[in-house]
Amino acid sequence: MDAIILAVYSFFVWFIFIKKKWLPWNTTSQVIVVIIPVVGLTILILLMNVFAPSTADVRVIKYVVNVVPQVKGKVIEVAVEPNRPVKKGDVLFRIDPTPYQLQVNALEAQLANAVGTSKELEEQAAGAQAQVAQATAAIEQATARVREVSARTELARLRVAQNRELVATGAGNKFDLEQAETTLKELEGQLDGARSSEAQARAAQVQASASQRQVAQRLGAKSNGEYAQVAQVRAQLENAKWELSQTTVTAPANGYAINVQLRPGTMTAAFPITPALTFVEDEFQVIALFGQNELHQVAPGNLAEITLRTHPGEVLKATVDSIIWAQGQGQVAMSNTLPTTGMQPLPPNRFPVKLTIDPKHKDLFLAAGATGEGAIYTDHAKAIHVIRMVFLRVGAKVNYLVLKLH
Repeated sequence: MDAIILAVYSFFVWFIFIKKKWLPWNTTSQVIVVIIPVVGLTILILLMNVFAPSTADVRVIKYVVNVVPQVKGKVIEVAVEPNRPVKKGDVLFRIDPTPYQLQVNALEAQLANAVGTSKELEEQAAGAQAQVAQATAAIEQATARVREVSARTELARLRVAQNRELVATGAGNKFDLEQAETTLKELEGQLDGARSSEAQARAAQVQASASQRQVAQRLGAKSNGEYAQVAQVRAQLENAKWELSQTTVTAPANGYAINVQLRPGTMTAAFPITPALTFVEDEFQVIALFGQNELHQVAPGNLAEITLRTHPGEVLKATVDSIIWAQGQGQVAMSNTLPTTGMQPLPPNRFPVKLTIDPKHKDLFLAAGATGEGAIYTDHAKAIHVIRMVFLRVGAKVNYLVLKLH
């Protein structure tokens, strides 16, 4: 664009001073003719760098996922092909599921056994509870019998004492005394029997309560409405089923696998340092890097354009999503030593600007790591935006040139 402006300017100089000779071509005019384009282009470039800043460092960044299996085992199938597009959920590779299926089968059997055992224990608990209730009723009955016989025995003792007094005074007969003593002995025997029955009932209650506590301990506490043993086995079974499902590794997103060296027979493990393969997602970000004094007029929502060397001749529309006001020079790493300040200032790092590509380019494939140029058009001095657009489009055409000698 500078060359075009200079060419047009040169034509008018030639036409005015040489062709038509409307103005004299002397030392003064020659100095003025040279100074005008120098000053004009300088002002133009300075204004463009503020109100339509450009950068030669635009990058396409994609998310890279290191695919690590959640379970270990031998790979039996590699379904993904390198550098071929896959959809989210498509199978990447499979691990031998045999040991995990056997674990599921074993835990299913354990769960069935635990459920059966819990039902048996519930029946035993119900029986023990009935025995406790029966023993309690027997105690109440025996206690009532003891009270009844005790009362009758006390009455019999009183009558024996009364008859003895009567016999001693000659007012009573000996037969009544003997009959009262016989009745007292019978009641005392009945009282001993009632007390023995009460003791037996209490012993039976203690035994039934102990049996009930033992069954309750075997049943254990409940978790989510299930007995602890059943809940524990069920949780182990769910974990085993999850591990079985993880033997089939699927794509985490739309994208493609890079450098697939995984082969059937390879042993894999859930070890993040050694991923099974690398997966590149289709989702991307476009980052443009600018100098620290180029962004004071830039704001989110400003229009932008970029060109990529992978797409020569094309200009992609975009908008400013955000300015990332942070970079490595603003961070001090945690350390037990004081930071080194140096003798000279470090060259200032640039700040990245995140760009959102226009939806009309959604079907355009952008390679991870693609680079190019870009420009942002602020809300000020819009007249000079056209010049920056021309610069950018000329650069896009230059991308067609492959400048090498071999």
